[in-house]
Amino acid sequence: MYLNPASSFNEIYTKFYRKSYLYVKSYVHDDMAAEDIVSESLIRLWERMREKTVDPVLPFLFSILKNRSLDYLKHQVIRQKVHDHIAETLNRELEIRTTSLEASDPTDIFSAEVQQIVEDTLNLLPERIREIFIMSRFGNKPHKEIAELFNISVKGVDYHIMQSIKKLRTALKDYLPFLGVFAFLK
Repeated sequence: MYLNPASSFNEIYTKFYRKSYLYVKSYVHDDMAAEDIVSESLIRLWERMREKTVDPVLPFLFSILKNRSLDYLKHQVIRQKVHDHIAETLNRELEIRTTSLEASDPTDIFSAEVQQIVEDTLNLLPERIREIFIMSRFGNKPHKEIAELFNISVKGVDYHIMQSIKKLRTALKDYLPFLGVFAFLK
């Protein structure tokens, strides 16, 4: 098919758009991409026809359409590979985070920290209060026995233990909701 070089773009568009679109769409499977490729190809054909005679027109046009479609498809392959690589990386990271979370024990996370805070807080208490608290809560000694050892009343033992508990509650205020409160803080 031969077109006069003076043909307007509208003539070229009207004559070749439908065939070109169907050809490109059959490969790229994307309406908008097919429209873009066809439009760009028809402009390229029209520009070439203004420079010199294109004869026959259809093989030249379909060559342009083919090359632009190939470029588009190659670009899609690259995009898909990048997308797959990113998805694979994100999936691996998600699996690592999931495995890590499944393997973690919240009590282990806080245990060492809480233990250190308890030790530090107890070390700040006066010696007598600290000893009474440790005997009561960690030594499981009855208040009466502790009172006899320190030569104080049972109420005095209760008072010293309450002082220790107040200090520990203050020091552990950020952890109490997570720990279910230690038995010795009740």
